[in-house]
Amino acid sequence: MSTSLDELFESNRRWAADTERRTPGFFTSLLAQQAPQYLWIGCADSRVPANEILGLLPGDVFVHRNVANVVVHSDLNALSVMQFAIDMLQVRHIMVVGHYGCGGVAAALHNRRVGLADNWIRHVQDVRNKHRTWIDGMEDETLKLKALCELNVLEQSLNVCETTVVQDAWERGQSVVVHGWVYGLHNGLLEDLKITVANAGEVAAAYGLALGALKTRFDAIRKNGKP
Repeated sequence: MSTSLDELFESNRRWAADTERRTPGFFTSLLAQQAPQYLWIGCADSRVPANEILGLLPGDVFVHRNVANVVVHSDLNALSVMQFAIDMLQVRHIMVVGHYGCGGVAAALHNRRVGLADNWIRHVQDVRNKHRTWIDGMEDETLKLKALCELNVLEQSLNVCETTVVQDAWERGQSVVVHGWVYGLHNGLLEDLKITVANAGEVAAAYGLALGALKTRFDAIRKNGKP
């Protein structure tokens, strides 16, 4: 087995050359400033790269990723990223982005042990338990997983809204909008889960409306076999 990974360095050289050829001076311009408008909080899954999915270049989106796109109020890593993005970079939009078929969400749904990450995935189990009666009403396991992936996005978006970082930004009148999205590995498309929050007064209503719409949609699938 090779230990040098020369193929990755070669790929990097091709990428840098191609990028500079398409946009002369691109890397020099990146040195001048970092001024993204977006903070992406997503899953660490290798199939969900933020810039490529959004069709944006390096420098256009600030990114934080972890297993199952979880936002925990005690996670200083995530909170530090959010604080830097909001206070220093002045990002205007925070997108919490889950994806269908998420391995961390599946482990939480089925109580599957994976190792040290069990302690992290416990946060997604909390989401499952919060909505357990409704989820357990579904017979189709694929539908259960899809529903929990979406529920997890809503709950983590709510957590973002309730952080001191975002609350303080809203208190001082800074424009920050929180969004909850989900990504389809099967088609490469993002879906808006309709939780969009621009101030502290909108949090509860936005969450309630998004949750109601989610459950109505999935109940229709259960009843009719179609959205």
